[in-house]
Amino acid sequence: MVTPYAAYLRVYEPLHAFSEPHRRVWTDYVATGEAPDQVLGPLAEHRRALSGLLATPPAVVPAHESADAFILTIDGTSHVCPLDARLRAWAALVEFQQEVPDALAEAFVPRIVLDEALADHQQWLENSAFASPHILTNTWFVPLRWFIPFLQDERVVQLGCPSEPRSLFFRTPMVEARRRIARALRVLERTIEDGPIVDGVIDLGRWLEEFHPHSWVELDYGGLVHLIDDASLAEDKSASDVSDALQALAADDARAAAAAYTRLMDRWRIVQALEHAS
Repeated sequence: MVTPYAAYLRVYEPLHAFSEPHRRVWTDYVATGEAPDQVLGPLAEHRRALSGLLATPPAVVPAHESADAFILTIDGTSHVCPLDARLRAWAALVEFQQEVPDALAEAFVPRIVLDEALADHQQWLENSAFASPHILTNTWFVPLRWFIPFLQDERVVQLGCPSEPRSLFFRTPMVEARRRIARALRVLERTIEDGPIVDGVIDLGRWLEEFHPHSWVELDYGGLVHLIDDASLAEDKSASDVSDALQALAADDARAAAAAYTRLMDRWRIVQALEHAS
């Protein structure tokens, strides 16, 4: 069973970003050395979710929030990315309800279960000062806006060996991610019409603003690496293509911008098409 065919955008906050008692909880957690692996962790999470869905009645949202987190150590400083499994399940459920007609939704989730989960989410929102998960998830492809915070040379790729699983990550400091988002937004607002592209970048920028400025941002191809051959993965220049497209737009070079965008879309269209393969 391979990792789910999903990509992840994660934020790792320094321990001092958390207020008490969460700071002490995460400090003690880091000291245990028992944090899940970023590559294999999503597989275990996927298995737990499937077990919940197969229960009677199905458990579409965990009863309690996860006590686990991914850990990233930079220059000796630990940064924590809580799994936020319950919060992410709620967010996915809200998206599911918005995108799937009611009659079809009930084929997957009984109405009473869906309504109860959404009511729990609403109650949680009313009593929580923080409503955004540290992890965003997207299945079958990487949203193009997710590449904006990163440079091509911030990529780390592992094609697989006996001691290391296959993976591809981008990582950058939060201050750089926010600066690149802001710069891209200025270019997009000047050169293209308002619409889903601009709105998506705005939403991404707002999400990043909710975290501590000394955080780190990580784009993980997750299980998508299993849909891409070694040569294509090694030569993947998605972040570079996004950067080239934005630079071309800034220079009013529509032809170069279109060429970079086409390269990017051609690369990910092949992967995304596998969702419907039999």
